[in-house]
Amino acid sequence: MPFNSYKDDEQTVEASKLATLKRLLTYLFHYKKEICFVLLIMAFCVMVSLLNPLIMEAAIDDYISVGNIPGLFRLIGFALLLNVLMVICIKARMYIMAKVCNNILVTIRQELYTHIQTLDFQFFDSRPTGKILARIIGDINSLKDVLSNCVTTLIPDFITICAVVTIMFTKNPALAAASLISTPIMAICLWMIQVYSHKRWQIHRKKSSNLNAFIHEDLSGIRIIQSFHAEEETRQTFRELVKEHRDSFVSAVRLNDSFGSVIDLCWSIGTIMLYFTGIRILGTDQVSIGTFIAFGTYITMFWSPISNLSNFYTQLVTNISGAERVFEIMDAKAEITDAADVTTIPPITGNVRFEHVTFSYDGSTDVLDDVSFTISPGETIALVGPTGAGKTTIVNLISRFYDVQKGSVYIDGHDVKKVSIESLRKQMGIMTQDNFLFSGTIRDNIRYGRLDATEEEILQAVKAVNAHDFIMKLEKGYDTELSERGGGLSAGQKQLIAFARTLVSDPKILILDEATSSIDTQTELLVQSGIEALLKGRTSFVVAHRLSTIQKADRIFYIDKGNILEQGSPAELMEKKGHYYQLYMAQFHC
Repeated sequence: MPFNSYKDDEQTVEASKLATLKRLLTYLFHYKKEICFVLLIMAFCVMVSLLNPLIMEAAIDDYISVGNIPGLFRLIGFALLLNVLMVICIKARMYIMAKVCNNILVTIRQELYTHIQTLDFQFFDSRPTGKILARIIGDINSLKDVLSNCVTTLIPDFITICAVVTIMFTKNPALAAASLISTPIMAICLWMIQVYSHKRWQIHRKKSSNLNAFIHEDLSGIRIIQSFHAEEETRQTFRELVKEHRDSFVSAVRLNDSFGSVIDLCWSIGTIMLYFTGIRILGTDQVSIGTFIAFGTYITMFWSPISNLSNFYTQLVTNISGAERVFEIMDAKAEITDAADVTTIPPITGNVRFEHVTFSYDGSTDVLDDVSFTISPGETIALVGPTGAGKTTIVNLISRFYDVQKGSVYIDGHDVKKVSIESLRKQMGIMTQDNFLFSGTIRDNIRYGRLDATEEEILQAVKAVNAHDFIMKLEKGYDTELSERGGGLSAGQKQLIAFARTLVSDPKILILDEATSSIDTQTELLVQSGIEALLKGRTSFVVAHRLSTIQKADRIFYIDKGNILEQGSPAELMEKKGHYYQLYMAQFHC
């Protein structure tokens, strides 16, 4: 079944949780003022929380027991004021941290998206689009709570625990020791649980990514699925992926839920030991009612932050795998990059030279084997041959979408590896068989070829490829809104718009890779007449299976098994009666 690939899990680089967390927290450093203000707010809130049990103890032992009602009301008023201020501070903290965390998520998402745009074709060849989308959207969204709770939970709860332990041992060491007797049990259990939890959440993230990738490609290829009546196969695959996603989630959550059970058990043991020690060992004459109540509150203040921290750790284990996946992409290095000493290539004339070029996509099978040729400026070269012969590979190497393993590619005498990629591709126009049209107006799609193109230049390019007439017949002409991939237009109309987009860039080297394959014969004649003038003065490479489109080429290269087996003008190759002649005769049934 063709959909089994989505059941394969991605290879995720194992990274230290602490190292990943540190890297994530560096984004908080850009908001030092806001974080410092939040920490001050949290310090005040912690102080009020710690004072509340002492105020309660004083109210019972020093005011209620002796009947000092006026003093009690003053103490209640003071406590009420502190707690109202604490509530206001908590609201302010939540607002500030929400704003900071959302800004950080925007920053991370922009950095990830920008980095992905710098990666080469080899990166995208090995990853479905849906899995990349899962990193940009889902995995980054999962980081929000981690960032927020590191400041609002981790730091204040840790301080609270330390302060509570100090106060308890200062007031009554025996009661404090009894209250915290179950702490070692908790530490051992939590350590054992966390060992397995992280791996389970990593598996769940992978299953989520698999599901996202399948849905994206399934919707993108819905016409093919329906055309071949493959709905049942896709539904079955979807059911299996959803089941794997559900099972991985249940497995991870079931383990995480045990955190809470351990905390509750240890909390209960500590509470029982507090009252047992206070009543049976020390005796009620040694411990006042206020102290009992204060210690009961402090036990809650000890175990509640422990519970919060365990929840935070659960959240951290749950979401840190998302951070790992995001940083894995950020750390991915493009194979095709500018060297440190690159120069900007000057305006080119279009001389192209291959010197003993050998290339392989997988490192083992050569697609091109010791290929050499020289193209003069302004020549139109047609590349023909069987599928997989290496035609598209040649034009991809000229554009430096891939780098050769052996040999060199020169443009106007400049090694393409020694000039900046941007300055090289700016002087090229590339049009492929599957030209993507973006959501937006027809004008915007054409201007994408050169963003500063004037209306006159756009009109000139459109008329050159004979697309003006059909565009003007549309209800809004050039302002017609296109849906994704140019929905609503015929395949030929999409190709014509893509032609205009390429030609408006005024390239010095023009690459047409099966560019007329989606155009009917009548439209092809219009396009051919329109681009003949544009091909003049430009070096052009035309990859074509339809030989009728290349009869005016200066030279034809017949490519097979990674080599140029024949080259020459159409007339010369026909006279030679070799590979091209046989291909021509077979195609035209002569």
